Amino acid sequence: MTADILSIPRAALHDQVAGRLRQMLVEGQIAPGAKLNERELSEVLEVSRTPLREAIKMLAAEGLVELLPNRGAIAVELTEDDVRHTFEVMAGLEGLSGELAAQRITDAELAEIQALHFEMMAAYTRSDLSAYYRLNALIHSAINAAAKNPVLTTTYTQVNARLQALRFRSNQDGEKWKNAMREHGAMVDALTARDAAAMRTVLIAHLVHKRDVVMEQLRTGPGTCSASA
Repeated sequence: MTADILSIPRAALHDQVAGRLRQMLVEGQIAPGAKLNERELSEVLEVSRTPLREAIKMLAAEGLVELLPNRGAIAVELTEDDVRHTFEVMAGLEGLSGELAAQRITDAELAEIQALHFEMMAAYTRSDLSAYYRLNALIHSAINAAAKNPVLTTTYTQVNARLQALRFRSNQDGEKWKNAMREHGAMVDALTARDAAAMRTVLIAHLVHKRDVVMEQLRTGPGTCSASA
C-alpha cells in the first residue's frame, strides 16, 4: 500500500484521519478485503494509534470497513447481490433528491452546482480522475442538500458510503466516463430549468448506468468489490 505522507492538524484529528482513510479506500489504495495494518497506517498518516482507531470505528459505522473479532479491521467487500440491492436503493434516493432539488433549489445553490460542474469538466478534460471524482461527489451532495430534506440526507449519506469506491472505479473506462459527463450536463440543464420530472429521470438513469458498469466489472474481475461513489 502506498500513499502520500500527510501531516494532520491536531484539532478534530480522528475526523481528519477518517477522511484520509476514506479516500484511500475509495481510490483503491487499500484493497477490498485487505486488513487495515495499524502500524503501517500510523506511519503513513503520522498519527498515533488512538486517533487512528477512532477513525476506523467511524468508517466501520459507515460500512466501509468491518471489525472482526481477533482479526482487527478489514476493508469491506461487496458481493454482486450487495451491489445490486444497494444501487436499487441509491437510484431511488438520487431520483428523489433530484426531484425535490429542482423544486426547492435557490439561485445561489444552482450557481454553486454550475460552478462545480465547470470544474469537473476541466478535470475530465485533463483526465484527472481523482479531482473529477471529488467534484462529482460534491455535485451529488449539493443536489441532495438542495432537496432540503434532512431525513433524506441522512439516509442518502449512509447508503452512498457503501458505493463510493465502486462509483470511482466505474469512470475508469473512457467511453463510460464520457457518458457520465453527458448525464451530468443533463442534470445541470434540468436543474436550471427547474424541471423536477426530468431531473428525477436523469438521476435514476445515471445510477442505473453506474450499476451496469459496476456489475460488468465485478463479473469480469474478482467476484467481490470494495464498498464506498
